Amino acid sequence: MLLAIDTGNTNSLFAIHDGQDWVVEWRIETNDGRTADEYAVWLYHLMRMRGLQFSDISGCIISTVVPQAVFHLRNLARRHLGQEPLIIGEDNVDIGARVTLANPREVGADRLVNAVGAHAKYEGPLILVDSGTATTFDVICENGDFEGGIIAPGINLSLRALHDAAAKLPRIAIKRPAHIVGRNTVEAMQSGIFWGYISLIDGLIKRIKQEDGRPFTVIGTGGVASLFEGASEQIDAFDSHLTIDGLYRIWLRNAKASL
Repeated sequence: MLLAIDTGNTNSLFAIHDGQDWVVEWRIETNDGRTADEYAVWLYHLMRMRGLQFSDISGCIISTVVPQAVFHLRNLARRHLGQEPLIIGEDNVDIGARVTLANPREVGADRLVNAVGAHAKYEGPLILVDSGTATTFDVICENGDFEGGIIAPGINLSLRALHDAAAKLPRIAIKRPAHIVGRNTVEAMQSGIFWGYISLIDGLIKRIKQEDGRPFTVIGTGGVASLFEGASEQIDAFDSHLTIDGLYRIWLRNAKASL
């Protein structure tokens, strides 16, 4: 079985693939100081609850945008799972896609993995909208190359900034409001956050299409992407497994053993 780890700025996803499908997924808050032993205790108990054990893991692949977490995750794989992990961004890992930017190393591992996962599942040139700590818009050409993109603040980051910077504004949950114009402060904030982000997403996608001219397919993914399903006019499909599917494809490309 393959253990795929995707560490974002806010949350980390641990998922296990049995060679046919993803059998289980767990999320934990990202903490760059969490040690390999702490990860192991947490993971051990969750796996035991699903009838799994460390010896079932025959491969490990890691994608992280938090450089400080690499040391501990590598030690988790080596010391507790007995596996040498593949780590996205290291020279020995071939992702199977070309980055057509002046400095390819500045592209986050999550964006590259998404590109690989999307190209394997969807046809034609693609725009990937990943809604997490940041909201990214990435352009993937028809042959799978990463061409560039846009980075904007994520919806939760904007919500936190609004609460922290304005003393009288409360902390609220993200939800689709019943009306565009709020009848009270909470509704007004919910409308501004929700419909503001829909407008951001749809507006930027329209501008990319107008400037580029190609017939893009637009895929939404990320931790809060499901909130926008049915509201965005520009996103064609939502795919919560895009990142881990990309990790699985990269592992297959590089692994010297089967699961």
